[in-house]
Amino acid sequence: MSRPLRIEFPGAFYHVTSRGDRREAIYEDDDDREAFLGILGQVVEGFGWHCHAYCQMTNHYHLFVETPEANLSKGMRQLNGVYTQASNRRHGRSGHLFEGRYKAILVDSDAYLLELSRYIVLNPVRAGMVQDPGDWRWSSYRATAGLEPAPPWLTTNTVLAAFSRKKRQARERYRQFVHDGLGATGIWSGLIKQVFLGDDGFVERMQSKLGDERDDVQIPKMQRRAPAPTLAELAECAPNRNAAIVAAHATGAYSYTEIGAFFGLHFATIGKIVRKTSRPKLRC
Repeated sequence: MSRPLRIEFPGAFYHVTSRGDRREAIYEDDDDREAFLGILGQVVEGFGWHCHAYCQMTNHYHLFVETPEANLSKGMRQLNGVYTQASNRRHGRSGHLFEGRYKAILVDSDAYLLELSRYIVLNPVRAGMVQDPGDWRWSSYRATAGLEPAPPWLTTNTVLAAFSRKKRQARERYRQFVHDGLGATGIWSGLIKQVFLGDDGFVERMQSKLGDERDDVQIPKMQRRAPAPTLAELAECAPNRNAAIVAAHATGAYSYTEIGAFFGLHFATIGKIVRKTSRPKLRC
């Protein structure tokens, strides 16, 4: 079976799921869940994502993320890889934790922003784990509904703004909207080719973003351009460290983790430098 397409571009919205190997649990206790959320927060901030909703189940999780940069694959590799290492270390084991590649569906946010955010937080109710979404600690529902403080990496305003400009009223309407979803029909009738959640026009617009290479979307971008300079070369040509970091990121060849390892910095710090520093002119 061929791998699913990985369509990445700035400003894309995705519904992401990842399951445990052989569908086994990926969280054994609340400490595991807290650890995962900590790593998720680092990835969201480090890669500049906007996380609009999330839910941790038992053997899988759901994310609704927006990527201002075309870096979903890099961020997901970091998220699942770091969490696997942390889980294996804590529980004294080795090997795979997740089942193959994560699944990412490209979402038409204009049509499905609210429906998808509701679908994600209602998963524990549909699974019979709780009777009310507010009873599940491990989703974005409580923070978005104003029942607890939102972590700094969770973006709640995009969803709430669809209900009201006043936060209190928006939260009340959001809570009612989610509860009304218990009797609503599923959202997956709009799924096309297991990749797109939207209508035919949305699919055409998304495919057009791939340009002339859209028939070759499974060929990595690295195979379509000349090799990037090495990190050492970029460090020598750039006027300073931060400029070299931004130049390395601009090549598209290096992840935040790879750049951080070279310069001795945490990948989240690399993300902050990239977002705050303009692209430099190199001497080479």
